[in-house]
Formats: sequence, structure tokens, C-alpha cells
Amino acid sequence: MGEWKEVQLEQLTSKIGSGATPRGGSNSYKDEGISLIRSQNVLDLQFSINGLAFIDDTQAEALKNVIVEPNDILLNITGDSVARVCKVPDYILPARVNQHVAIIRADSEKLIPDFLLYKLIAQKEELLSQSEIGATRRAITKGMIEKFEFNLPPLPEQKAIASVLSSLDDKIDLLHRQNKTLEQMAETLFRQWFVEEADEGWEEGKLGDEFDFTMGQSPPGSSFNEEGIGTPMYQGNRDFGFRFPENRVFTTEPKRLAEKFDTLISVRAPVGEQNMANEKCCIGRGVAAFRYKANSDYYTYTFFKMKSLMDEIKQFNETGTVFGSISKSNFQEMEIFIPPFNEVERFQSEAKPIDDKIISNCKQIRTLEKMRDTLLPKLMSGEVRVTT
Repeated sequence: MGEWKEVQLEQLTSKIGSGATPRGGSNSYKDEGISLIRSQNVLDLQFSINGLAFIDDTQAEALKNVIVEPNDILLNITGDSVARVCKVPDYILPARVNQHVAIIRADSEKLIPDFLLYKLIAQKEELLSQSEIGATRRAITKGMIEKFEFNLPPLPEQKAIASVLSSLDDKIDLLHRQNKTLEQMAETLFRQWFVEEADEGWEEGKLGDEFDFTMGQSPPGSSFNEEGIGTPMYQGNRDFGFRFPENRVFTTEPKRLAEKFDTLISVRAPVGEQNMANEKCCIGRGVAAFRYKANSDYYTYTFFKMKSLMDEIKQFNETGTVFGSISKSNFQEMEIFIPPFNEVERFQSEAKPIDDKIISNCKQIRTLEKMRDTLLPKLMSGEVRVTT
């Protein structure tokens, strides 16, 4: 294996640049056309289609200096999401970027694009520190990107390192996509049985008649820590993931608790985000926890019943003088149909294996992410070497 050498990014790239917002701003965006990538689309190691904008050929021509090509690396360069980085997915091409996103195009004879992606992730703190220099708002300039320094191994070793990390990410991505498909299957099954084929003779009642629920209460701030001491605590949407929350804050003085597999709903802006407790946990005032009265083990039915009520729950985002919120009495009085227990039991039996596969996949995703995050700095620093 060859020696690593200190380099600047401008020595290894054929393109570094950001774009602009088309004339007319967001009001000029189209329903379809050429993709315009914005900062909300660029997540760390993932591209999000949420909020993806589209422009027409004329607008795209004005941005011809930032035509996005396959294997380009996308880097957020301004605002709260500065330094988030991912590789452009082929399915959104043709594309351009606006002024908040830079494209970095590796010279393939010197730099493997996937290696660059993981290098930028590994040295994110360095990018963040540079973004704070001499500015009231975080920003990374073209000059900062060009002068970004790092140790670079020879091409064969770059390729081997990138292959190890990308294989983990490919597996993670596959599991995420499988989970979305499985959740859609369970949701479709719920809608078929309890909405489309609902019996008009089913009992009419209130949400509080069918479910027990606990409104969260925040412990004193002095009890908070991020070292894993005490009980994991969730405050709302900030902590929520695809199905389970992320362990971010712990408390030594929990006030209100949710049990494992309870359905969690955010009750303060934004109202109506949904997750499931992965363990016994403390819920702050931004969260409520639900479980089925007749059998607390029927967490699959509870989850998808609450999901079916989201449109009604999210209407409370429009209430309140400052931000939306939903109260205990609002939940208690929400009108619902209550299917017979035998119908719920039948659904639980049919859908639980689907739901349990989602849960199993989520656990595997976290294991793979932990493995990747442990390997990443070691591989990028040369502490761990890959045989080529």
C-alpha cells in the first residue's frame, strides 16, 4: 500500500460551485421539469426528495454553470444545515443546485467520489468550525472548500475504503426502503378493514374510550444529561426517527413514562408527528403516549389506528396564539368508531408479523449505523487500513 499525503481539495476536483434561485423565487417553481436541489434535500449520506423543486428549460439554462452530473457530491454551504453532505442520486437527474448547495466533482484520476463523501462526513466538525469564521450566519465559501485539507491514500486504497463504508450504507438504505414498503402494506390493510369495510353498526365513541394515554411532563432541566445516565427522554419531533426516537437526552428525574411499544404522538408544534417507544422512557410535555385499553400488547393496532387519525390530529397545528398544540381533553373527546375486539384481534394477528419485521429492521439499521460510524474515523485517518 502506498503512502498517504496531505492535499487540498482544489487539487483533486474538476468542479466546485453553487447556483442560484431562479428569477421569481419559489413562486416560479414548476410542478415538474428539471430538478432544483435545495438545502432541505441534502442530508448526511442521504438525499431527501421532500421539498425538491422543479424548474423549466429556460430557468435551467440560466443555471448551466451548475449542471449536476452523476457522482457529484452535494454540500450544504449556508444556514442551520451547513456541512450536510450526500452524493447525488441518479434518479433526480437532470438537475441544478441553488445558492445554498455546492457541487463538488472529483477528478476521477485522483479521487474516488465516495471516498470524498465519507471524508467530508469524517471531518464535518472542521467544516462547521470554518463556517463560523467572520459571519453572523454560518456559511462555507468556495475558497474554504478549495482549501479544505486532508490526508489522501492512493486510488486503490480510496476505492477499498469507500467500498467497505458504502456496502454498509447500501444495506442500511435497503432496510429503510423495505420498511417503507412494509409500513405501507400494514397501513393499507388497516384502511381496508377499518375504513373501507367498516361496519356502520360499530360503536361510536371517543378516543379515550378505546385507548389509555399519558400526556408528557418535562422533568427539571437540571436532571438532563447526554451521557446516558438515567431514563431516555423524548420531547417531540426533534427526537423522532422513522419509527423509533433517537436517544439524545436522558433524565435522572422522570415525571411521566411511556412503556415499550407505546405509540408516541407529538402534541406541540408540530402536532401529529408519530413514533413508537423502543423502551420504557420519559416523555416531556411535547409528547403523548397511547396504548389499547383492551390489550396493551396490541401495539400494531394502536400505531395504525393513531396513524389513521393524523389528519384530524394535525388540524391542531392551526390552533394556539403562538404555535399549535393539542390537549388531553382534545384527545379525550375525539370522536371515533370502535370496532369489535374480535376485528382488532384479527388485524393484530395479520399485521403484527409485518410490524415486527419493521421493528427488527430498525434494530439492524441501528447496528449497521453504529458499525459504520465506528469504522468511519478509523478508516479515514488510516488507523485501520484496508487490504487492496
